[in-house]
Amino acid sequence: MFVRIKTSPNSPKKAIQIVESVRKGDKVSQRIVRHVGTAFDKKEEEALKDLAEHIKAKIEHENQPGLFPPEDLAKMAIEARKVKENKNALEVDLKRLRHQETLITGIHDVYGKIYNELGYHTIFTSRHHASRKNLFHIVMARIANPSSKRNSVLDLSENFATNLSLSSVYRMMDELDENRINKINTLAFKAANSLFKDEINITFYDCTTLYFESFTEDELKENGYSKDNKFNQPQILLALLSTREGLPIGYDVFPGSRFEGHTLEIAIDKIKKQYKINRIVFVADSAMLSDDNQKYMEDKDIEYIVGARIKSMSDEITSQITDLSSYKQVENKDLYQKIKKIELNNNRKLLATHSLKRSEKDRYDREEAVRKLQKKINKSKNPASLISNYGYKKFLKLKGKASVEIDTEKMKNSAKWDGLHGIITNINDMSNDEILKHYHSLWEIEECFRVSKHDLKIRPIFHWTPKRIRAHIAICFIALVCVRYLQYRSRMQYKSLSAQKIRQHLLSVRIEILKHLDTNQLYGIPTRISQEIKKIYAFMHIPISDVPFQIN
Repeated sequence: MFVRIKTSPNSPKKAIQIVESVRKGDKVSQRIVRHVGTAFDKKEEEALKDLAEHIKAKIEHENQPGLFPPEDLAKMAIEARKVKENKNALEVDLKRLRHQETLITGIHDVYGKIYNELGYHTIFTSRHHASRKNLFHIVMARIANPSSKRNSVLDLSENFATNLSLSSVYRMMDELDENRINKINTLAFKAANSLFKDEINITFYDCTTLYFESFTEDELKENGYSKDNKFNQPQILLALLSTREGLPIGYDVFPGSRFEGHTLEIAIDKIKKQYKINRIVFVADSAMLSDDNQKYMEDKDIEYIVGARIKSMSDEITSQITDLSSYKQVENKDLYQKIKKIELNNNRKLLATHSLKRSEKDRYDREEAVRKLQKKINKSKNPASLISNYGYKKFLKLKGKASVEIDTEKMKNSAKWDGLHGIITNINDMSNDEILKHYHSLWEIEECFRVSKHDLKIRPIFHWTPKRIRAHIAICFIALVCVRYLQYRSRMQYKSLSAQKIRQHLLSVRIEILKHLDTNQLYGIPTRISQEIKKIYAFMHIPISDVPFQIN
């Protein structure tokens, strides 16, 4: 079995296929095992070749347990649907049929296969059968309809023909110890690493806060700077690592009061030791930028690309940044039109860019804010009413007579920064364009957080003990890896689909199970299969049919 690149005369398209040699008598021919995708340029060709090698390895070493629920009715329906269609018509008296159950199969079909391909079925050994089953179904429920564990158990019973005990789910969570959580991280890294020929050396890092419906702190849940504006509620800090393609490769959980910049040393230490990456290019936003962090990375021979706080730099540097006459013009660039390199101390350099689109947005945002502020000033005779009720400012009050007006000089100074952005790096063997592209790919990890918070509803967290909290985060991380992995496969082999779109499509894949009143014979009636569903099942190499069938 090998990967073949098939070209067409007079066409730039290249078909990437997995083929195997088949002998017929004295002749040897090639049979297509899997059509991976069609590439239109060199970059797409290389990405699809890497994906093909990954799929080939999975096919060659496939040794997976069943993907489907063990409950008899669901199992029979799913297995019957997979049987080759019978050409003979089913002769059934429709008036004698009664509805038994509606079974959603799409989530377990597709994400179940992804889950096993990633190796998450090995978190618990076969000796821990109940915990293995509970983890699998709770992850599927998190993807399908994220909610509390209690609601997930009810949803699995009502819609997926899977009966779990809530107490057994909690026991499974208590068994997700540090070793198993480390394995969850390691499997995510291995899955991402196996997709690419080269080692993963571009690592994206970011942090977010997750709050609790509680006001009680402990050694993990602590009050701190909240990105959700929940300053009076305890939280934890979640740090996430991902590849530039947006595939998660690891995470860490910290107490809620920890400053995210102080998590950097732990993250880098994990990358160096646990993942054994030779060259690391660390990409992060400006929250990670501090002299201590930069010095730490340089001492560890780690290259970095981090966002710069350009407005708080020295007067000498800021005067160079705001002097647009010294910038170099860049043609046909979507992200920025002008660039300037400024040498800093310790072999660091600042890449300052100017974007017309960003400039227009900055100007509009400022003018809109000033317009609203002027409107408030004109309406109010009491300056105290203009003080924001944000955080502890609500405790402020003004004494005596005071007047409020807009500072036009500050507005003028603010306009000098319109469209400007900067990053700091210590990399010398990459072009400025490459460095900036890596930084702008940071949105991929932000997308991971968006999927985690909105699609998988990782917060608010309703567990209280540190052990259960860590287990909840581990379950959500497995779900995130499955979701991002399927999105990557879809983007490479079909088209880009959001996590929400994929979930909606898969939730529509159902089987209506009917029972004959006289014979007790069961029949499966699949729901309509859209073109999107057919494509998803096709690139995942899962058979699907909308033909009614008999369940034996």
